[in-house]
Amino acid sequence: MSDYDRYANSRSGAGYARSGAAVDQGLRAYMIGVYNYMTLGLGVTGLAAWLAFQFGTVSVGDGRLALTDFGHAIYVSPLRWLIVLSPLALVFWLSARLDQMSVSTARNAFIAFAALIGLSMSALLVVYTGASIGRAFFATAAAFASLSLYGYTTQRSLSAMGSFMMMGVVGLIIASLLNLFLHSSGLQFGISLLAVVVFAGLTAWDTQAIKSMYYAGDGYDTIQKKSIHGALRLYLDFINMFQAILMLTGSNRNN
Repeated sequence: MSDYDRYANSRSGAGYARSGAAVDQGLRAYMIGVYNYMTLGLGVTGLAAWLAFQFGTVSVGDGRLALTDFGHAIYVSPLRWLIVLSPLALVFWLSARLDQMSVSTARNAFIAFAALIGLSMSALLVVYTGASIGRAFFATAAAFASLSLYGYTTQRSLSAMGSFMMMGVVGLIIASLLNLFLHSSGLQFGISLLAVVVFAGLTAWDTQAIKSMYYAGDGYDTIQKKSIHGALRLYLDFINMFQAILMLTGSNRNN
Protein backbone atom coordinates (compact mmCIF):
# COMPACT_ATOMS: atom_id res chain seq x y z
CA MET A 1 0.00 0.00 0.00
CA SER A 2 3.09 2.22 0.01
CA ASP A 3 2.18 3.81 -3.33
CA TYR A 4 -0.95 5.23 -1.77
CA ASP A 5 0.35 6.24 1.64
CA ARG A 6 0.25 9.92 2.62
CA TYR A 7 4.00 9.88 3.06
CA ALA A 8 4.90 7.87 -0.06
CA ASN A 9 7.00 9.85 -2.46
CA SER A 10 10.12 7.76 -2.93
CA ARG A 11 9.51 7.43 -6.66
CA SER A 12 8.51 11.02 -7.23
CA GLY A 13 11.80 12.07 -8.74
CA ALA A 14 12.06 9.20 -11.20
CA GLY A 15 9.51 10.60 -13.62
CA TYR A 16 11.33 13.90 -13.88
CA ALA A 17 14.44 12.20 -15.27
CA ARG A 18 12.58 11.87 -18.56
CA SER A 19 11.71 14.55 -21.08
CA GLY A 20 10.39 17.61 -19.25
CA ALA A 21 7.63 18.21 -21.80
CA ALA A 22 6.49 14.57 -21.69
CA VAL A 23 6.45 14.56 -17.90
CA ASP A 24 4.58 17.86 -17.72
CA GLN A 25 1.94 16.59 -20.12
CA GLY A 26 1.54 13.33 -18.22
CA LEU A 27 1.47 15.08 -14.85
CA ARG A 28 -1.14 17.53 -16.13
CA ALA A 29 -3.35 14.69 -17.34
CA TYR A 30 -2.89 12.86 -14.04
CA MET A 31 -3.86 15.89 -11.95
CA ILE A 32 -6.85 16.62 -14.21
CA GLY A 33 -7.94 13.04 -13.53
CA VAL A 34 -7.66 13.65 -9.78
CA TYR A 35 -9.80 16.79 -9.95
CA ASN A 36 -12.31 15.16 -12.29
CA TYR A 37 -12.83 12.25 -9.90
CA MET A 38 -13.11 14.65 -6.99
CA THR A 39 -15.71 16.73 -8.85
CA LEU A 40 -17.64 13.55 -9.65
CA GLY A 41 -17.62 12.63 -5.96
CA LEU A 42 -18.88 16.07 -4.92
CA GLY A 43 -21.62 15.90 -7.56
CA VAL A 44 -22.76 12.48 -6.34
CA THR A 45 -22.73 13.74 -2.74
CA GLY A 46 -24.80 16.79 -3.61
CA LEU A 47 -27.33 14.77 -5.58
CA ALA A 48 -27.67 12.13 -2.84
CA ALA A 49 -28.11 14.83 -0.18
CA TRP A 50 -30.76 16.65 -2.21
CA LEU A 51 -32.72 13.45 -2.98
CA ALA A 52 -32.64 12.34 0.67
CA PHE A 53 -33.85 15.78 1.74
CA GLN A 54 -36.66 15.73 -0.83
CA PHE A 55 -37.88 12.31 0.24
CA GLY A 56 -37.27 12.91 3.94
CA THR A 57 -39.08 16.21 4.46
CA VAL A 58 -42.24 18.07 3.52
CA SER A 59 -42.91 21.79 3.83
CA VAL A 60 -45.59 22.83 6.29
CA GLY A 61 -45.45 26.55 5.54
CA ASP A 62 -43.46 29.54 6.79
CA GLY A 63 -40.23 27.76 5.85
CA ARG A 64 -40.87 25.02 8.39
CA LEU A 65 -40.32 21.36 7.62
CA ALA A 66 -41.85 18.10 8.83
CA LEU A 67 -40.23 14.70 8.53
CA THR A 68 -41.71 11.92 6.44
CA ASP A 69 -41.44 8.27 7.46
CA PHE A 70 -38.26 8.10 5.42
CA GLY A 71 -36.98 11.23 7.18
CA HIS A 72 -37.64 9.71 10.60
CA ALA A 73 -35.74 6.60 9.53
CA ILE A 74 -32.59 8.42 8.38
CA TYR A 75 -32.58 11.38 10.82
CA VAL A 76 -34.15 10.11 14.05
CA SER A 77 -34.16 6.31 14.23
CA PRO A 78 -31.09 4.22 15.18
CA LEU A 79 -30.55 3.73 11.44
CA ARG A 80 -28.96 7.17 11.39
CA TRP A 81 -25.89 5.77 13.18
CA LEU A 82 -25.42 3.20 10.43
CA ILE A 83 -25.66 6.01 7.87
CA VAL A 84 -23.10 8.10 9.76
CA LEU A 85 -20.62 5.27 10.44
CA SER A 86 -20.83 3.25 7.20
CA PRO A 87 -18.82 5.79 5.13
CA LEU A 88 -16.02 5.55 7.69
CA ALA A 89 -15.86 1.78 7.28
CA LEU A 90 -15.99 2.09 3.50
CA VAL A 91 -13.19 4.66 3.29
CA PHE A 92 -10.90 2.49 5.43
CA TRP A 93 -11.67 -0.52 3.25
CA LEU A 94 -11.14 1.47 0.05
CA SER A 95 -7.81 2.90 1.24
CA ALA A 96 -6.54 -0.51 2.38
CA ARG A 97 -7.59 -2.46 -0.72
CA LEU A 98 -7.18 0.09 -3.50
CA ASP A 99 -3.98 -1.37 -4.93
CA GLN A 100 -5.65 -4.79 -5.25
CA MET A 101 -8.85 -3.55 -6.93
CA SER A 102 -9.63 -3.13 -10.57
CA VAL A 103 -10.07 0.46 -11.71
CA SER A 104 -13.82 0.01 -12.16
CA THR A 105 -14.23 -1.46 -8.65
CA ALA A 106 -12.22 1.39 -7.12
CA ARG A 107 -14.26 3.95 -9.04
CA ASN A 108 -17.57 2.37 -7.99
CA ALA A 109 -16.44 2.18 -4.36
CA PHE A 110 -15.54 5.87 -4.43
CA ILE A 111 -18.93 6.76 -5.91
CA ALA A 112 -20.71 4.63 -3.30
CA PHE A 113 -18.71 6.35 -0.56
CA ALA A 114 -19.65 9.78 -1.93
CA ALA A 115 -23.33 8.78 -2.04
CA LEU A 116 -23.25 7.60 1.59
CA ILE A 117 -21.65 10.89 2.62
CA GLY A 118 -24.42 12.72 0.77
CA LEU A 119 -27.08 10.71 2.60
CA SER A 120 -25.46 11.62 5.91
CA MET A 121 -24.97 15.29 4.98
CA SER A 122 -28.60 15.69 3.91
CA ALA A 123 -29.29 16.45 7.58
CA LEU A 124 -27.53 19.79 7.00
CA LEU A 125 -30.30 20.73 4.55
CA VAL A 126 -32.80 20.22 7.36
CA VAL A 127 -30.89 22.41 9.81
CA TYR A 128 -29.49 25.24 7.65
CA THR A 129 -31.07 27.52 5.05
CA GLY A 130 -30.34 26.89 1.41
CA ALA A 131 -28.82 30.37 1.01
CA SER A 132 -26.31 29.84 3.81
CA ILE A 133 -25.38 26.42 2.44
CA GLY A 134 -24.75 27.99 -0.96
CA ARG A 135 -22.57 30.72 0.56
CA ALA A 136 -20.55 28.18 2.52
CA PHE A 137 -20.07 26.03 -0.57
CA PHE A 138 -18.76 28.86 -2.73
CA ALA A 139 -16.51 30.11 0.06
CA THR A 140 -15.11 26.60 0.42
CA ALA A 141 -14.65 26.24 -3.34
CA ALA A 142 -12.73 29.53 -3.54
CA ALA A 143 -10.51 28.65 -0.58
CA PHE A 144 -9.94 25.12 -1.84
CA ALA A 145 -8.95 26.28 -5.33
CA SER A 146 -6.44 28.79 -3.95
CA LEU A 147 -4.91 26.35 -1.47
CA SER A 148 -4.71 23.48 -3.94
CA LEU A 149 -3.07 25.75 -6.50
CA TYR A 150 -0.53 26.79 -3.88
CA GLY A 151 0.20 23.16 -3.02
CA TYR A 152 0.66 22.32 -6.69
CA THR A 153 2.94 25.22 -7.59
CA THR A 154 5.07 25.81 -4.49
CA GLN A 155 8.64 24.54 -4.45
CA ARG A 156 8.66 24.51 -0.66
CA SER A 157 8.17 21.15 1.03
CA LEU A 158 4.94 21.08 3.02
CA SER A 159 5.65 17.76 4.76
CA ALA A 160 6.32 19.34 8.16
CA MET A 161 3.10 21.34 7.98
CA GLY A 162 1.20 18.25 6.87
CA SER A 163 2.42 16.24 9.84
CA PHE A 164 1.35 19.05 12.16
CA MET A 165 -2.09 19.20 10.51
CA MET A 166 -2.52 15.44 10.96
CA MET A 167 -1.95 15.97 14.67
CA GLY A 168 -4.67 18.60 14.44
CA VAL A 169 -7.04 16.02 12.95
CA VAL A 170 -6.46 13.77 15.97
CA GLY A 171 -7.19 16.72 18.24
CA LEU A 172 -10.39 17.47 16.33
CA ILE A 173 -11.60 13.89 16.71
CA ILE A 174 -10.93 13.87 20.45
CA ALA A 175 -12.58 17.27 20.96
CA SER A 176 -15.61 16.26 18.88
CA LEU A 177 -16.09 13.05 20.86
CA LEU A 178 -15.82 15.05 24.10
CA ASN A 179 -18.41 17.54 22.91
CA LEU A 180 -20.88 14.73 22.26
CA PHE A 181 -21.24 14.63 26.05
CA LEU A 182 -20.67 18.30 26.89
CA HIS A 183 -22.89 19.85 24.19
CA SER A 184 -20.90 23.08 24.49
CA SER A 185 -21.63 25.69 21.82
CA GLY A 186 -18.35 27.45 22.66
CA LEU A 187 -16.34 24.25 22.21
CA GLN A 188 -18.19 23.51 18.98
CA PHE A 189 -17.27 26.96 17.67
CA GLY A 190 -13.62 26.32 18.53
CA ILE A 191 -13.72 22.89 16.87
CA SER A 192 -15.18 24.36 13.69
CA LEU A 193 -12.62 27.17 13.61
CA LEU A 194 -9.76 24.73 14.10
CA ALA A 195 -11.21 22.42 11.44
CA VAL A 196 -11.12 25.21 8.85
CA VAL A 197 -7.43 25.82 9.58
CA VAL A 198 -6.52 22.12 9.66
CA PHE A 199 -8.27 21.13 6.44
CA ALA A 200 -7.08 24.26 4.68
CA GLY A 201 -3.52 23.19 5.46
CA LEU A 202 -4.23 19.60 4.47
CA THR A 203 -5.60 20.75 1.10
CA ALA A 204 -2.24 22.31 0.19
CA TRP A 205 -0.25 19.40 1.62
CA ASP A 206 -2.36 16.70 0.00
CA THR A 207 -2.13 18.42 -3.38
CA GLN A 208 1.66 18.47 -3.15
CA ALA A 209 1.76 14.84 -1.98
CA ILE A 210 -0.61 13.72 -4.76
CA LYS A 211 1.57 15.50 -7.31
CA SER A 212 4.64 13.72 -5.94
CA MET A 213 2.96 10.33 -6.41
CA TYR A 214 3.05 10.77 -10.18
CA TYR A 215 5.59 8.62 -12.03
CA ALA A 216 5.87 8.80 -15.81
CA GLY A 217 6.44 5.04 -16.11
CA ASP A 218 3.16 4.03 -14.43
CA GLY A 219 0.64 2.11 -16.51
CA TYR A 220 -2.94 3.18 -17.15
CA ASP A 221 -4.48 1.19 -14.28
CA THR A 222 -1.94 2.46 -11.75
CA ILE A 223 -2.42 6.07 -12.83
CA GLN A 224 -6.19 5.71 -12.60
CA LYS A 225 -6.05 4.22 -9.11
CA LYS A 226 -3.63 6.89 -7.95
CA SER A 227 -6.05 9.48 -9.36
CA ILE A 228 -8.94 7.94 -7.42
CA HIS A 229 -6.89 7.84 -4.23
CA GLY A 230 -5.82 11.45 -4.71
CA ALA A 231 -9.41 12.48 -5.41
CA LEU A 232 -10.53 10.78 -2.20
CA ARG A 233 -8.00 12.74 -0.15
CA LEU A 234 -8.96 16.09 -1.66
CA TYR A 235 -12.67 15.23 -1.48
CA LEU A 236 -12.37 14.64 2.26
CA ASP A 237 -10.49 17.92 2.71
CA PHE A 238 -13.20 19.80 0.81
CA ILE A 239 -16.12 18.15 2.62
CA ASN A 240 -14.65 18.71 6.08
CA MET A 241 -13.73 22.32 5.34
CA PHE A 242 -17.23 22.95 3.94
CA GLN A 243 -18.94 21.54 7.02
CA ALA A 244 -16.73 23.60 9.33
CA ILE A 245 -17.40 26.82 7.40
CA LEU A 246 -21.13 26.08 7.35
CA MET A 247 -21.19 25.55 11.12
CA LEU A 248 -19.42 28.88 11.59
CA THR A 249 -21.47 30.95 9.16
CA GLY A 250 -24.69 29.02 8.47
CA SER A 251 -28.16 30.40 9.25
CA ASN A 252 -30.48 28.04 11.09
CA ARG A 253 -33.88 27.43 9.51
CA ASN A 254 -35.56 27.95 12.88
CA ASN A 255 -34.08 31.43 13.45
